[in-house]
Formats: sequence, C-alpha cells, structure tokens
Amino acid sequence: MMIILFRLPVGKIESRRLLVNPPVRMLKSNLMTMREIDVIAAEKAVAGLCQKANFELGADVIKALQDSLGKEQSAIGREVLKSLLDNADKSLNKRVPLCQDCGAAVVFVEIGQDVHITGGNLSDAIERGVKKGYSEGYLRKSMVSRPFSERVNTGDNTPPVIHYDIVPGDHLRIVVMPKGGGAENTSRVSMLSPGDGEQGIIDVVEETVRGAGGAPCPPLIVGIGIGGTLEKAAIMAKKALMRPVGQPGPDPELVILEEKILNRLNCLGIGPLGMGGSSTALAVHILAFPCHMASLPVAVNLQCHSARHAEVVL
Repeated sequence: MMIILFRLPVGKIESRRLLVNPPVRMLKSNLMTMREIDVIAAEKAVAGLCQKANFELGADVIKALQDSLGKEQSAIGREVLKSLLDNADKSLNKRVPLCQDCGAAVVFVEIGQDVHITGGNLSDAIERGVKKGYSEGYLRKSMVSRPFSERVNTGDNTPPVIHYDIVPGDHLRIVVMPKGGGAENTSRVSMLSPGDGEQGIIDVVEETVRGAGGAPCPPLIVGIGIGGTLEKAAIMAKKALMRPVGQPGPDPELVILEEKILNRLNCLGIGPLGMGGSSTALAVHILAFPCHMASLPVAVNLQCHSARHAEVVL
C-alpha cells in the first residue's frame, strides 16, 4: 500500500482536516446502508437468462407477428409468418433454440449506486454465467478469437459483450440479448452532416434495410440511435431494441419519426424472410442524445424476427 503525505503550512492544518473529515464520515455511513449482492447470484441469473432468451420469444414479439399476419398482403408472406409463429411455439414447448444462430451474448447491466458487489469480479461472474448457460442449454457457441486471423472458436460463447450503467437505487438489473450474425452484419453507423436533418436519417435507415434484403431475417425490429458520438449512437441503437415491440417512446417527436420510417420500410416489398410482402418491419425504435454542433451520428441496428432478450432484477 502506498501512503502519500502532504506537507501543509502550520496555520492551515486545522482547515485541511475540516475539508477531509466530513466526506470520510459520509462514506462510512453510506457503506453501512449499501445493499450487498454476491456475484454468484449474478452468475446464476445470467446462465438462466441465456437459455430463456434463446428458448422463449417475448409476448410482445408474438403479438407483433400475429398483427402482421392479419395485415400481410402476400400469400407467401402469410405462410412465412405462420411458420415463424409455429417455430416460436415449438421452441418454447420443446426447449430448443428459436434459431440455430444462438448469437453473441450481449449483456446490459444497470448497477444501482447503493449496491455493493461482493464475492469477486462482476464481469468474471457474467462470463461464467454465459459459459454455463450456453453449455448446459446446448446452445450453439459462435464466438471466435483473433477476429481477423486465427478465428478459433472459444468453445463456450465467451467472452460476452458487457455494457455497464450506474443508476440510482439499490438494484442490479441484467439484460441478456443474444445477437445473431445475420442481423448484426447488416447494421450500420453513419456520420451525417447536420444539414442532412430528418430526411437524411430516414434515407440512411431505408438504404440500410433495402441493402440488407432478406439477410437479417425480417420482419425486423429496427433500433436507431441518433446523436451523441459514433459509439454512443451505436449503443443507443442496440438499447432501443430492448423496448417492448411497438410500445411508443416518451418523446412525441421521435414517435412521429418512428412511424414515418416504419411506413417507408413496409413499402419496400422485402417481406417476411425476404420472400416478398408488406411485413418488412414490425417496429422502429429510436433513442436520441445531444451531439456536437458539427455532427449528426446515426446508427441502425437491425434485429431479426427472433427479437431475443431476457432480463432479471436482483
């Protein structure tokens, strides 16, 4: 342990003590009231969430697919949607993956500032949970090391991609989002000029979805991040996918923009699994953040019809 001593003028020792002591006492008081969560609880939760997300399609997604079936104009499109709903039912009842691509494990963690994690490193515990969940659930392992050279499968779908947020409260919220390669590969980040405005954003999203065609397995949920910086926009686009499908966001301006984009996408004719039809997207979800005066970052993160994510609050 390194101890650093400061030499203070004689007349200022007392004032220095008055500045230091109150924060120390406050810290001790806070520590006594903090809620403790052992990393073992997080590890077990992550293992269960990996399987739940891969086996159980959310009720919001099921309803969106059913609604699309009622509106779909193409006969082939309707048959595809029926197959997707049947697939979700079989996956739930037989406990088999919704898709052969069980995805990279993307984990969002909200840590309440009044929580103290005990028993080890939280990131290590999350990684052990992913390893356990994918191995015991017989889920396909897709992660490879050295992305541009050896590309050797790690054998347990680790490491996960983890995003942390510090929030008020004494809870630990964990969301596991398996992200398949097809939808992820067709996603995009664009650095627009401020003058491109709303129309530029609409055009980027439309171009992204049109260029993707059937590769991301539509009907899609389209997550969009607008503003911030390059990486902020990308993370927002992914976080937007966690909102229940079709649930309006809190910003009326963004809700209007979501509807405009959704209508444009469903006129492209791509349809379910790219077989043609009016059901190219189930929903468009947007998150926005202030940005630099010279920038307009826009990220488009596509999600296939198997919009898989599961969460727990500890």
